[in-house]
Amino acid sequence: MAALVLVGCTAATQAEDGKRTTPPDVGDEAEDFELKSLDDEKVQLSKLLEDGPVVLVVLRGFPGYQCPICNQQVGQFLANAEQFDAVKARVVLVYPGPAAGLKKRAEEFIRGKTLPDNVYLLLDPDYEFTRAYRLRWNAPGETAYPSTFVIDEKRKIQFAQVSKTHGGRASAKDVLKVLEK
Repeated sequence: MAALVLVGCTAATQAEDGKRTTPPDVGDEAEDFELKSLDDEKVQLSKLLEDGPVVLVVLRGFPGYQCPICNQQVGQFLANAEQFDAVKARVVLVYPGPAAGLKKRAEEFIRGKTLPDNVYLLLDPDYEFTRAYRLRWNAPGETAYPSTFVIDEKRKIQFAQVSKTHGGRASAKDVLKVLEK
């Protein structure tokens, strides 16, 4: 099981106990995290940021099927991988779900897709990361709110789009516009 490490965040909506209750937003400091890839390699946000900005895309994982909208969104990001590389951005795809069978489901999701060196598919077993980023969609048959963040080298969030539906996703072109500014 992957250990999840989270460090720091700035002011936002907080519960009585002082813990943040809303997802990260523009201007916030992104919480550092470490997740594993399909190859069991540990990938840490702060390490990726040493080489440039990170585009963090939180997928729905496997809510009983491979989400066709997630497939479409990932296809856009993969088709634009060279443009992301040109602005030194890394794309991190987070695939959340129950730990049992998660790797198998993620392998099914990525089958037939080629991940360039600047794109990472990371596993979020038992929704540890998803909960820590306050993106867990607790409705029956749901997993995580589809979300996209652009995080600069200082861990500051420059773009945030959290969808409370299956659609409403950030496009690769919209994210590239943010990165090219």
